[in-house]
Amino acid sequence: MAKKICPDDRWSWVEVDLSALRRNTTAFKRSLARGVRMMCVVKAGAYGHGAVRCVNAMHTAGADQFAVATVEEGLELRRAGVQWPILILSQPPIESVQTLVENDIMPCVYEPDFALALGEAAAAAGRVAKYHLIVDTGMTRIGVMPADAVELRRTIDFHRGIECAGTLTHFATADVPDDWDFALQLNRFRNTVSALRDAGLNPGLVHCDNTPGTVLHPECQFDMCRVGIGLYGLQPAETTVGVIDLEPVMSVRGRVTRVVYPEVGAGVGYGMTYRVPKRNVQIATVPIGYADGLSRTLSNNMDVIVNGQRQRQVGNICMDQFMFAVDVNTTRTYCPTPEVREGDVVTVIGADGDERITADEMARLRGTINYEVVCGFGMRLPKVYV
Repeated sequence: MAKKICPDDRWSWVEVDLSALRRNTTAFKRSLARGVRMMCVVKAGAYGHGAVRCVNAMHTAGADQFAVATVEEGLELRRAGVQWPILILSQPPIESVQTLVENDIMPCVYEPDFALALGEAAAAAGRVAKYHLIVDTGMTRIGVMPADAVELRRTIDFHRGIECAGTLTHFATADVPDDWDFALQLNRFRNTVSALRDAGLNPGLVHCDNTPGTVLHPECQFDMCRVGIGLYGLQPAETTVGVIDLEPVMSVRGRVTRVVYPEVGAGVGYGMTYRVPKRNVQIATVPIGYADGLSRTLSNNMDVIVNGQRQRQVGNICMDQFMFAVDVNTTRTYCPTPEVREGDVVTVIGADGDERITADEMARLRGTINYEVVCGFGMRLPKVYV
């Protein structure tokens, strides 16, 4: 099957399992209290999985709204015919207000000048632009300070061209059990929402739970939860493992473009950081490199799966290709290692037979998180939906 779905123009690709994506979305939707809406985060091309196809699959599984990071990401969805609510999880440049109004894309707001410019653009078009007020409760990234939230709303609410559709904050430590900083952020957020209501100001949809918050803190689901990395079958933290069952959605595969038996001592790749140690060692090439998301820091330190067996990557990973070694031994009865041939499918992330390489395994080798791993693979590799 892998050979059949391989793109015609390049022997490397990202496989996206839409059925697994729908099952993950359904699992999160079922975890919410009755009436709580679900906003699915599809920024960075749905974390490398392809935003448009993922949005459609998520909506069929219960998604109510969608969140992106940039104006262009929102426009991509609108151009593809997506009509459901879209929120930008930041306050974009003031120059973008006309585009936001024309395409019915909601921004986050935390500065009055931006909010009033948005209102002017909407009023000129005979429309009302919706926005979400974002509150900085302690992450120190973006948002209005809690003490200033009521004043900001009073400053901008006179404008007939804007309407507050939601109030949110973002947790820094929702994945840490019994964390003091999380409790402090939540308390500040609750107090801010209460202050808005006491002042006669409608906060709209109140939301603060991100993926780990949705899993670990059902007590603060409020009106909506924002679910991101978990939709793609990846746990946001070790503390959520076992609390919700998820299925990986992404696999990364390529096909062997060249196989040789080099002489003993032959170097492999830039800098020749690997040399062939003995006879009967194959060196195979796959057209995936660091420009495709396979970090160069993994050089000589990762496995791939071929014909159901793990093999070692060797040599420095190149921009567009990498190599791996196969110690050919067909005489062992307990675990023979057959020759690799041109066209054989190589799994970089995913399953083949009884072996599996996960984004978490690769993240540990890189000293990073699974979010970065999958986002990287989604930038250039063609996507195949299965």
